[in-house]
Amino acid sequence: MSRLQADAPADLWVPVTGSLGLRGRRHRKAAIRMLLSQGRGAGATPRPGGGVFAWALSQATPLLMRRADGRVLVWVWKSDPELLVVMAQLQQATPQLRTARAMMPMEYDDTEAFPNPHLGVGEKLAMPLPKEPAAPPFATYTWDTGAHFVTLTAVSSDRERFGTVLRPVDDIARTLRVVDDLNVGEAPTVLRLGPA
Repeated sequence: MSRLQADAPADLWVPVTGSLGLRGRRHRKAAIRMLLSQGRGAGATPRPGGGVFAWALSQATPLLMRRADGRVLVWVWKSDPELLVVMAQLQQATPQLRTARAMMPMEYDDTEAFPNPHLGVGEKLAMPLPKEPAAPPFATYTWDTGAHFVTLTAVSSDRERFGTVLRPVDDIARTLRVVDDLNVGEAPTVLRLGPA
């Protein structure tokens, strides 16, 4: 099964993916709140009870992440969890997903090439000033491996500081890779050496 791996320095990032129980609860809530604000769409008004929904989702997130089995990775900025959240996602490249990507709004065409030593050259789209004033600034990195889309999205709560924290996001994006679990069959004619 394919899954994602990345190297995020522990002095800058807190992984939300592996946090369970009370450990990492504050970081989970901050990440979910920011991802929901971007997912709601620009200019949408928050719904009543949105805080309760974010809290409930923060409690279920560790179990949902375990079910995702490495297809979703999430980090928040260590010194200020409310400032920046980064989510990497591995999706199967279905015809429906390719169609949805082709029908994205015109502003999503303003991408630049972004190289990754593991995934090749992908696309980077930085939107520090989205069209809608209520929309948070974000950056999206995308690679098409043929069988999968690898996407990394960074969402910030501060338009003025967004540019200052984009370089560490670039660093995570360059380490992102897809790994596969392969079953190696045993045979009497194969000598297997353990790690030295």
